[in-house]
Amino acid sequence: MKPGLPTAMERPHFIGIGGAGMSGIAKILAQRGARVAGSDSRGDSETAEALRAHGATVHGGHAADNLAADSTCVVVSSAIRADNPELARAAELGIPVVHRSDALAALMDGLRPIAVAGTHGKTTTTSMLAVSLSALGLDPSYAIGGDLDAPGSNAHHGEGDIFVAEADESDRTFHKYTPQVAIILNAELDHHANYASVDEIYESFETFVGKVVPGGTLVVAHGQEGAAEIARRVAGKEGLTVVTYGEEEGADVRITKITPRGLTSEVTVILDGRMLTFTVSVPGRHYAHNAVAALAAGVALGIPAHNLASALGKYTGVKRRLQLKGEAAGVQVIDSYAHHPTEMTADLEAIRGAAGDSRILVVFQPHLFSRTQELGKEMGRSLALADASLVLDIYPAREDPIPGVTSELIIAAARAAGADVTAEHDKAAVADAIAGMAKPGDLVLTMGAGDVTDLGPAILARLSS
Repeated sequence: MKPGLPTAMERPHFIGIGGAGMSGIAKILAQRGARVAGSDSRGDSETAEALRAHGATVHGGHAADNLAADSTCVVVSSAIRADNPELARAAELGIPVVHRSDALAALMDGLRPIAVAGTHGKTTTTSMLAVSLSALGLDPSYAIGGDLDAPGSNAHHGEGDIFVAEADESDRTFHKYTPQVAIILNAELDHHANYASVDEIYESFETFVGKVVPGGTLVVAHGQEGAAEIARRVAGKEGLTVVTYGEEEGADVRITKITPRGLTSEVTVILDGRMLTFTVSVPGRHYAHNAVAALAAGVALGIPAHNLASALGKYTGVKRRLQLKGEAAGVQVIDSYAHHPTEMTADLEAIRGAAGDSRILVVFQPHLFSRTQELGKEMGRSLALADASLVLDIYPAREDPIPGVTSELIIAAARAAGADVTAEHDKAAVADAIAGMAKPGDLVLTMGAGDVTDLGPAILARLSS
């Protein structure tokens, strides 16, 4: 077997192997020589097929018989419920259960990890690092929460000594990692089922920073309130170098100019007294800041700044992050993963900057009842940046309904902010509704973390007809 394969993971079984985080770890283990198996509710998905291409066995649906008796461990995420039949079977057979975060931490052993954390922007920044480091011939390993350009492209086992990983704060599992470089893009209250206050969020990020290896570096946003608060809390920590980035005076890596160029941006920074200008192939200030965070992290690992700045231009986006799905009848359809108000505002502002006089039409699907309960009003105000919006029912994911919490919370707030918003309870009716609204030159944005992404092809097909 290839070096770096933990013995306990020689024959792993993943419950929910098709998930963004789980499939990446499964792919890396398969590339390292493990005999990988798992189950997923959608055994016929593109992700499942990509894993099969790497030799993995993927079962459709969950059943006790899916778990082979000679499995060396069962890997789960926080989304797997305690009554899952494969978990029960693992207990009967005495097979150890390993959380996804522990499996990822084990894969980083012996390498130089960069862990990318933040309430927003993790996937994009991790992807930017993975693409740029690969373009420089460094062949990093990486695990990302989204596909770069094809199903199964969210992870890679490289021969280089760098491992770039998305560090998820939602369930505090990012405390398991010991990075050489940690990035904190921002810190805001989210994941309300696990955090009762913004101070709990700050404490969790502070614990994450405490895991950085001695002599390591924290790259942190200078102008974002939550990130700056964490930087203040860890200031003076022995063995930790703190590097700030942002547009404000006093940032170590100072952004002096962001120039929109259609669906790209030109970014100028001052780093160590030298000016660098490079292109970011996605629009908007939010993504320009992500690229500068990636630049600062790579420099912290000793990569020449001018090389990395040039390589960052190779990044062309990741699926669901302002991804152009196609164009029909003069209407462009773009997909956005944004589901928190800050993300929604950032993506809508980015598209507005690139759209010129074109109208922006949004199909928004709220994600989680708890998030809608806490942030529904802010989501509604974000939608006021669009010219018109359809709002779908809440995508529940892992949650049970909360009495009184519906999409109407968002719709009422949006209308109060002057937005043109319509409720749409039937996803099958969306394509017809958008076709009736859209005119040549318009931009349609499908937005949310749930299955709203599946509507893009249907909208394009309806526009074409």
